[in-house]
Amino acid sequence: MKLFVCITVLFFTYSSDADWYEHSFDVMGTRAKVEFESDSKKLAAMLVKRVEDEMNRIDQLMSPFKETSELSKINTMAFSQPVEISREMFSLLEKSLEYSRFTSGAFDITFSSVGYLYDYRQHRMPSNSDKTRLKESINYRSISLNANQSSVRFLDKNTRIDLGGIAKGHAVDQCIGILLNHGIKNAFVNAGGDSRVIGKKQDRLWYIGIRHPRDEDKLIVNLPLEEVSISTSGDYERFFIKDNVRYHHIIDPKTGDSARHTQSVTILASNSVDADALSTSIFVMGVEDGMKLVNQMTSVSAIIIDQQGKMIISNDLTNAK
Repeated sequence: MKLFVCITVLFFTYSSDADWYEHSFDVMGTRAKVEFESDSKKLAAMLVKRVEDEMNRIDQLMSPFKETSELSKINTMAFSQPVEISREMFSLLEKSLEYSRFTSGAFDITFSSVGYLYDYRQHRMPSNSDKTRLKESINYRSISLNANQSSVRFLDKNTRIDLGGIAKGHAVDQCIGILLNHGIKNAFVNAGGDSRVIGKKQDRLWYIGIRHPRDEDKLIVNLPLEEVSISTSGDYERFFIKDNVRYHHIIDPKTGDSARHTQSVTILASNSVDADALSTSIFVMGVEDGMKLVNQMTSVSAIIIDQQGKMIISNDLTNAK
């Protein structure tokens, strides 16, 4: 999903003490953007490159579509033997499994065991026989991690994983970390439906709009934000319609088919990994179960658009109105 933000090439404008810099680029199958304040043009140019390089590095590591990626190596080899992986990949797999357990399987990176057969550009989907045969392989318990060896092994020969529900959040957090480590106090980083803001925008809160799920030219809400991550999962990012049925990229692990309880889910959390994973999870769970989970959590808020287009917000946002 794309948030309603201005996308431009690198430039700077003057304020009283520092300049603002923006840069946009394509990565991880989406549009990414970084925006920040700096009093050094040289530092700003370096940070723009560092952020773009970091997102490309993570894409090279975690893309299921690149044959040379570490993720592709796992999918190719992990059933036949344990695959030694980077600590970064191990940590993200570990975090993914934590979310699988926390959401009772609503978040499951093994959705790709069926999901890889969908091609949303070509309007292709798995046959009913393939879906029936392979959906049993959607099971996060088939992933075996060995912390001592930093390795992963699959217990099912048909297991495949995809980090699409958490990798962009990880990339956003990594890039915010780079900016913070170089003294940047006011910044925005976005990758598709995942954004994180620190500080303010020219002494004002950041405003991020959530688009209407059925009209990309409209917003359902424009949020004033500070020191927060926001992630939106929607059924309109990658999809096709066949026989009046919408097939999209957010797969329900129980069925191997697109989850259809909601049109979009937006999560606000303290970091982008959590926001990314939760927006996917709540989308799969649906309004009742998803909002029940969110309302039990601290420092997490949710805005859900159900299948009828009605907006439901979490208790903390209701009480803040």
